[in-house]
Amino acid sequence: MTTVATRDAPAEVAPAPAVPARRRWTRLILPVYTWLMILYLSLPILVMIAFGFNDTKGRLNLRWQGVTLNWYRNLFDNPGLTAALRNSLTIAVISTIVTTVLGTMVGIALGRYRFRGKGLYDLVIFSAISAPELVLGASLLSLFITAQFARGFVTIIIAHIAFSLAFVAVTVRARVLGLDPTLEEAAQDLGADPWITFRKITLLLLALGIVAGALLAFALSIDDYVVTSFVSGQVETFPLWVFGATRIGVPPQVNVMGTLIFLGGVGIAVGNALLARRQRG
Repeated sequence: MTTVATRDAPAEVAPAPAVPARRRWTRLILPVYTWLMILYLSLPILVMIAFGFNDTKGRLNLRWQGVTLNWYRNLFDNPGLTAALRNSLTIAVISTIVTTVLGTMVGIALGRYRFRGKGLYDLVIFSAISAPELVLGASLLSLFITAQFARGFVTIIIAHIAFSLAFVAVTVRARVLGLDPTLEEAAQDLGADPWITFRKITLLLLALGIVAGALLAFALSIDDYVVTSFVSGQVETFPLWVFGATRIGVPPQVNVMGTLIFLGGVGIAVGNALLARRQRG
């Protein structure tokens, strides 16, 4: 006798395939490995933050001796360190503004237009990014000596603009390549002239790339040591002062200032990420 399946009979559900043991181990190992690497990379920063609270009694801040907030209260008690930090912030702000303006124009030109020598310009931009800082510093030093240009505040700004410009240009160029040209065409069809289109459409669409390039330029400027050491002359920046202080003992205020700079950078990065998410939404 043949059994005929009725229409109302429930269909048999195939059992879910078992997850191989090897795949289960992979799912466990990769996240653990990732977090261990993040911890390893963050360890110097965590040590710096911790030793900003160390109640050290001598010149060397190498051994944990207790918890104190004195170094936060007396952050600006060291005149040399305060002056060096002021120089670094001033140089970083000036060089970032100039670099952002020039790098934005270069990025727009490279991402939008075709012109003679564009391939060579691309090669120069990426060579500036990949070249060691030692080469750039020595080249700028030779240039300033040949031109008999006194090294100091101005030469540091010129050097920081020179090595930050390529990073801003590449960042903005990547943003330009992802733009939708129909938005600008629609604005012009509605009567907007090229300047209004650029100011109200193009710049707004490029805002995230410009901000990202500016933040990158600021970070590169404020923590640069190699290039600055070649062209600084008698001017001391924060990294140069810290390196010089290692010979006699780094004061705890250095850890405090490093912590504040790090937290400021994290705050700006988080704000930029939230702004990007809000703009996409």
